Amino acid sequence: MNKILLALCLACPLTALAGPIEVGQPLPVPTLQNQHEQAWRIAPDTQLVIFAAGRTASNLVMAVLSPQPKGLLASRHAVYLADMSKMPGFITRTFALPSLREQPFEVGVSLDAKTLAEWPRQENAVTLIRLGQGRVMGHEFASTEAQLKAALGL
Repeated sequence: MNKILLALCLACPLTALAGPIEVGQPLPVPTLQNQHEQAWRIAPDTQLVIFAAGRTASNLVMAVLSPQPKGLLASRHAVYLADMSKMPGFITRTFALPSLREQPFEVGVSLDAKTLAEWPRQENAVTLIRLGQGRVMGHEFASTEAQLKAALGL
């Protein structure tokens, strides 16, 4: 019994990790919170995951999304996921999260570098993961506002 309990305890932290993104496979969905510290998930009808894995990518997403009306992401069946794991904790808590809380859209936030380590990323670019019925259809990168706006149909 103790061996089973130990095995379960060791396995539990792994359930929060998202595996690699593979075309044709279901999107590995991490267990995360949003900027308001509430449970965040990728809904089954999501068609686009906007994934920012660095400061430049996050700034690009904010430049495009901030001036948009509330509900834009939902109307496009899109979600925004930010990997903030490389940011110092003090900066995250003091500046980044409070700033995100003022936005009219929800942001999934990853604070653990291991959680999204296998997700595709490109320096200074936003990763756009296309989904169909919960399966990965493909991914591409956007490094300009024009590219991100086009991906969102703006």
